This record gives sequence, C-alpha cells and structure tokens, in this order.
Amino acid sequence: MARIPVVGRLFLREYAALVLSALLILVEFPIRLVTACLPESVISFFYEHSRQLFKRFREDRQDIRLDDKDHVEKIRSAADFEELCGIYGYTVEDHYVQTKDGYLLCLHRIPARRGERRPAPGSTTRKPVVYLHHGLLMNSEIWVCLTDAERCIPFILAERGYDVWLGNNRGNKYSKKAIHSNSSQSRFWNYSMDEFCMHDIPDSIDYILATTKTRDLSYIGFSQGTAQAFAALSIHPQLNDKINVFIALAPAMSPKGLAASLVDALMKASPSLMFLFFGRRAILPSTVFWQSIVYPPIFVKIIDTCLYFLFNWTNTNISQQQKLAAYAHLYSFTSVKAVVHWFQIMRTGKFLMYDDDVQVPARLYPNRAYQPARFPTKNITTPIVLLYGDCDNLVTIDSMLRELPEHTLAFPIDGHEHLDILWSAHTAKMVIPHVLAVLERYSEAPKSSPNVK
Repeated sequence: MARIPVVGRLFLREYAALVLSALLILVEFPIRLVTACLPESVISFFYEHSRQLFKRFREDRQDIRLDDKDHVEKIRSAADFEELCGIYGYTVEDHYVQTKDGYLLCLHRIPARRGERRPAPGSTTRKPVVYLHHGLLMNSEIWVCLTDAERCIPFILAERGYDVWLGNNRGNKYSKKAIHSNSSQSRFWNYSMDEFCMHDIPDSIDYILATTKTRDLSYIGFSQGTAQAFAALSIHPQLNDKINVFIALAPAMSPKGLAASLVDALMKASPSLMFLFFGRRAILPSTVFWQSIVYPPIFVKIIDTCLYFLFNWTNTNISQQQKLAAYAHLYSFTSVKAVVHWFQIMRTGKFLMYDDDVQVPARLYPNRAYQPARFPTKNITTPIVLLYGDCDNLVTIDSMLRELPEHTLAFPIDGHEHLDILWSAHTAKMVIPHVLAVLERYSEAPKSSPNVK
C-alpha cells in the first residue's frame, strides 16, 4: 500500500487503527470518572438491565446444570485468592517481599494438603518448593479459579506434597504498593518486563528460598510468566542454581503479532503514540468497571469476542461454566509501558529489552547508532520444558527453540490454544500429568504422594 505524502511515516491502515484507538480512548476517559462516582445502586441497575436484555434476545439454553450454578457463582464472585482457595478447603499464607527498587510484592503460599495440619506461618515445611507465576494483565487468581480441584495445578501439587507458592507482578491487584510512590503517580507505573526480570522474579525467589530454608525450587510459568523467567535466567547466572527445573506453560518469547490487522498495525506504530493514547500509568483500568455492571454471560461473550478478534482463539475447550467462573478473575492491572514492551518485541521479532528510545521511528532509521539489548536466553543452564497448545498462534515454537539452549524439551498439547493450558476441560488428563512427570524427574520427590480425590 502506498504511503501518504509528506506524513508517510505510517501506512494508511495504520492511521485508521490510530484514529479508531483515539476514539476508544476518548470513550474510556469519562468511563474512568463514572467508575469512581457511581453509587452501588446505579451499578446494580445496569447489571440487572443487562441481564434482562440478555435473556430477552437469547433463549436460555441451560448450559449449566442447576446444581452447578451455586458453585460457579462462588468462584466467580470470590473477592480474592484466599477466598478462592477456601472454596476447596485450602489454607493460604500471604507474604510480602520488597524488591531492590522499592516495590512490595504479594506472594501466596499453600503450605499443606487439604485437612493437613498446617505448619507455623512463615516456617519451613521440609517439602520441595514449587513457584507459579501468572501472565500479562493477570494475577495469581488465574491458577485457582477452576471449577474442579482436579484440574487446578496448585491444588494438585499441594496434595502431592509440594510447598506451593504463587507470585504477583508489581502493579497488579495484590502488588500496588511501593516505598517511593503510590499507584496514582506516573512514577509507580514506569516499568516494563525489564523490571519484572531484574527484580520481581529473582527477589521473590530469594525470599521464598530464605523462608523455606531450601536450596532451590521448581518454577512453573504461564504466558508472560514464562517470558519473565526466560529473561531473568538469562541475565542472572546465579538464578540458574536456584531453579531445578523451569516448566513453561503456553510459553511466550517473540510472538509474530496479532490476528486483528488494525490492532496489529497499531502495534507496529511508534510506541510513543501508545503513551499518547493510554497515558503512562495503568492500561485499561475501566475493565473492572465494565465487569461490575455487565451480566456475567454477556461479559463472557465480550471476552470471547475480543480474544477471537485479537488472537483468533475459539476457546472451545473451555466450558461455559469455567468461563463464567474464570473470566471474572482474568484481568488485573499492569503498566502501559509493559504492554508497549511486548509491542516492541512483536515489531522486531526479537526477544529484546525495552527500547528507551521510543521517539525514533524504526522504519525511518533502520540503521540507527544502537540496538536494544537482546536477552541472552541461550545462556540459560536450568532445565527447560515447554508445554504448549499446537493451536496457539502466540507460540512460535521453532523460532523459540532456536533462541533457547539445546537441552530444552518441548511437548505440544493436541488441539489446545493459549488459555486452554490452564482452563481446558482436558487439563487434568493432557497437561497436569506432564507437569507432575517433569517435577518428579528434576526436583526432589515429596515424602509422600497420595492420590488426589
């Protein structure tokens, strides 16, 4: 397509994407004000009327059995991680670690089996330790919002005799504190994946090892949680001695792009335009507002539509019950800069550190005087096992393996997409056995591994 004369910095379709995005942002601004001002009665009004509209235009097919509805609603409406775990009878500890650059991160711990005598909080359990980390725009709740305990990786690990820890990135629901700023200031949100891998991951792991008095742990990451581990292990050689195996679920490193051409064009535009539209704080904070006023089945339909539009995911392996329960826990806060970092990676096709020179358009100056540093992922010595859906278009497995050390193992999960790895109806049979087998091979075996009922 031809360039626009004089202002030919972008293609015509890219300008169309920018105009559309500008309109969306103009709508979002008043929504932010509404979020802060609306009383509970008004929110309930919108919720009830959206429910009535949904039932009027869509015949209720009773996809969910009546005896399951209460259980699904308990999970959907659970306020936090502790309440989600309490539904299945698990006791949780909360821990806080201060990163070297002053952020306070919340770590959740499931130290015991269901009904097992709980050790003193903060003490060692003498069990092998497993650490789980979430993906982009998520928090620790995504691991435990399943409608069946047998499909929930943390619960299975706890029953097998592991000391289970779950992390949270700076800025999300559980980690919105810092000693130098608060979340209403731009300084608080001035971070990208560089800070996740330089501070959040290694500082969290050091805290866990010190608390449990163990030498090493096993790391399980999902999506961006794998990218953070790839990056952290590549730039912290000593961290490789503290992780006995790294299990990467739906691994992310350098995705090709998005399925939506307009959004993909926006992604490849100058990152400074992203900051112009979304600001330099949290991205899309009004999501919480929409979730609060929209009838849950409508919210599920909106999320499904967005995921199909952006990534071409059908999510057919995830049941309607699971979507109703889990989509309410899908979104959490992160910085605009962290999302821009992914846009830079997609644009270049390389797993790079954040490019601070955002004002320089890469197309106009392809041979500029410097290039952003590349994460040296081939230097990783920790054993790596990739578990990915063979229908996941965010996973470019061949290019990923070229950037990882030769000892990396990769196992496709047949017919699965990105979120399927966590929430599929087949997770118990197609994902969890791989995870358990890898842990048994590389980590210290638990003293006893009773069957999970």
